[in-house]
Amino acid sequence: MITMEPPARTRLPVRALLCWLAVVPGAAWALVRLAGMERGPLVQAVAFTPYVAGWSLLALVLALALRRRGPAVAAAVVALALLGAVAPRAVAADQPSAGGPVLRVLTANLLKGGADAGTVVDLVRRHRVDLLAVQEFTPEARDALDRQGLARLLPHRQLNPEVGTTGSALYSRLPLAEGGFRRNAGFQFTQAYAVVAVPGAPPVRVESTHPAAPYAVAAVDEWFTDLRAQPPATPDGPLRILAGDFNATLDHAPLRALLATGYVDAADAAGAGLAGTWGPYDGDLIPPVTIDHVLVDRRIAVRSVAVHPVPGSDHRAVLAELRLPAA
Repeated sequence: MITMEPPARTRLPVRALLCWLAVVPGAAWALVRLAGMERGPLVQAVAFTPYVAGWSLLALVLALALRRRGPAVAAAVVALALLGAVAPRAVAADQPSAGGPVLRVLTANLLKGGADAGTVVDLVRRHRVDLLAVQEFTPEARDALDRQGLARLLPHRQLNPEVGTTGSALYSRLPLAEGGFRRNAGFQFTQAYAVVAVPGAPPVRVESTHPAAPYAVAAVDEWFTDLRAQPPATPDGPLRILAGDFNATLDHAPLRALLATGYVDAADAAGAGLAGTWGPYDGDLIPPVTIDHVLVDRRIAVRSVAVHPVPGSDHRAVLAELRLPAA
C-alpha cells in the first residue's frame, strides 16, 4: 500500500493552534493585571506576573519560529504589555533632589517570632540601621533581640508584642514621638507607628505594615479591606514611610492604588524591584515573590535597596537607604 503525507496546508492549522494556545493565557493574564481585575484565586496568581512576563517571550519566539503572523502579533502585544509593567522594576529611576540626612530603614517579618534574632541585630549593626520595623513580633522575639544587644543600637522603641502572628514593633536610633499601634480588621494584625525626629529633616511618620494575607479565597475580602485601610501618603503634608510585609506585590491593584496617593516603592525606585522577599525557601516548588516593601513619600530619595535572608523566617529582610528632604 502506498501512503502519502497530507498536503502541507493541513498541518498549518495545527501550528497556528499551538501558537494561539501559547498566546491566549498570557493575553488573559495581561488583561487581569492591567485592568486590576484580580479576584478570588487570581489574587494569589497575580503575584507571579514577572514569571508570566518571561513566559510571554517564549510564546512570541514560538509564533515567530512557526511563521504564524497573527499569533506573533498578538504575542508581541502581550509581551510588551507584561514586560512594560514588570521590567522597569529592574531599572533605577530618577530621584528627587533631597538634600537632607540619610535614613536607613530595615523591615523584617519574624515568622511568629521565630526568626534568628542574632541575624537581625547583626544586620542592624553592620548596616548602621536607623529604624527597624518588624512584624509577627512576639514577647519571645522581644527578649531575644534584647539579649543580642538591640537596645544598645536602637534604644527608642514602640513595641506591641503578641503571641502568634499579630504583634508589631518599631525600633529606632532616633527619638520617637506620638507612638502607638492600630489593629487591622482582617487577621487582627497590628501595625506599630511613631513619628521619628531626624536632625536636619522634617519629622517622619513611620508605620510597620502588615495587612492580611490572601492565603485562601476566603481571606481575599480581608486582604482587600486591610490594604485599602493603609494610611495614604500626604505629599503636601508630613513625610510618611510604610515598611513591612504587605502581602502584595506591585502587580496587585490595591497596592498600586496606595502608591498612587504619593508613595514610591523603594526597591522599584532603586532598580531592585524584582528581588524576591518571600519564597518559601524550604524546597517547595513556589518561586520567590516580592511582598515585603518600604514605601516612601515621593519627596524622599532612594539611594539603595537590598534584601537579606533571615534564618528562621520565610521572609527576607528589606534594607532601604534613603535621603530625606532638608528641614
